[in-house]
Amino acid sequence: MLPPAKSARSPPRMSVPLLDLKKQYQPLAAEIIPILQGICASQQFILGPHVLEFEQAAASYGNCAHAVGVSSGTDALLLALMALGLGAGDEVITTPFTFFATAGTIARAGARPVFCDIDAGSFNIDPVAVREFLQQCCERRAGQLINRRSGARVRALMPVHLYGQCADMAGLLALAREFDLKVIEDAAQAIGADFDDGRRAGSMGDIGCLSFFPTKNLGAFGDAGMCTTQDAELAERMRVLRVHGGKPKYFHHLIGGNFRLDEIQAAVLAVKLRLLDGWTAARQRNAAWYAAAFERAGLNGRIRPPAASAGYRHTWNQYVIRAPQRDALKAFLGEQGVGSEIYYPVPLHRQQCFAYLGYGADEFPVADAAAREVLALPIFPELAHEQILYVVDRIAAFYG
Repeated sequence: MLPPAKSARSPPRMSVPLLDLKKQYQPLAAEIIPILQGICASQQFILGPHVLEFEQAAASYGNCAHAVGVSSGTDALLLALMALGLGAGDEVITTPFTFFATAGTIARAGARPVFCDIDAGSFNIDPVAVREFLQQCCERRAGQLINRRSGARVRALMPVHLYGQCADMAGLLALAREFDLKVIEDAAQAIGADFDDGRRAGSMGDIGCLSFFPTKNLGAFGDAGMCTTQDAELAERMRVLRVHGGKPKYFHHLIGGNFRLDEIQAAVLAVKLRLLDGWTAARQRNAAWYAAAFERAGLNGRIRPPAASAGYRHTWNQYVIRAPQRDALKAFLGEQGVGSEIYYPVPLHRQQCFAYLGYGADEFPVADAAAREVLALPIFPELAHEQILYVVDRIAAFYG
């Protein structure tokens, strides 16, 4: 480890949390609390008018025809898999570098995750790696795409729009059309992310899945999520599946689950949705401040700041640098009052629960390198310029 050197200047110690939700809530309390009191007075807590209002607003915001509110981002993924009929004997291609729920829900649905490596710049699944798998490991048999290694049907692709930036959907959707694959977009971290042509995260595949966990750019007061789609039949199927597959009530043609969004979360999210673009703009401003500060500090040769790909609108759910001696840097920043986090320290192909998939230690070198180097820095909208300068100064002090 390099010993932390003193910087040219020694700023007073400052507290810079990774996220401060209290600063977001305080100016909203006067609007939100009366709405919550109204819900308590009505005693209607599940799938009421606030859910419908938020679904309509979210569908419009996401350039989708339909939105189905659900109980969490994880449940959104599981519901999408169920709605598309994916299960035992099926395989779903996804990334090994993501939150556990992406592959965990595939396994819970009875299907098998298949991993393909990521792009080093965006951290998202690499269409080149997906094509190599499809061409080298799969073949057509009786009208089905079969993985020669496992004998299972390859039926779907689940890209993740990691950290707030869309995956290469042009390349991935072209592969889906060529190989007849369903597409589930894991947009849990990417509400509002889009391309210059207006295509928005969650609107391009068969189903998009959003998370409203409190730390997300659009966060609820608890767990909440959403499925989006352009297909009216799929939307109706998901609405039925989220209430145990019953329609009308107590008559079940499908086996579903309890995936309902509650009124309190929907009401809070509807208020926050109106402010989301402003918060996103503040995150983009903060990312630009970081980039300028890193350049002025001469750190671009030591660490690798993130960048938005050309033609993409990055919403900066996380601001993730690549840093040598990452663990030591994280510990040092913590000592200096700066919050940081590692998203994610163990790629999914190395998780013990997925050992049965049989992946070798070196099959996904780009994902492995990312897991060793990534570190998320504070990026929340209310972050002050002085706090960003302090974070960069402390990183410069670490590297000397």
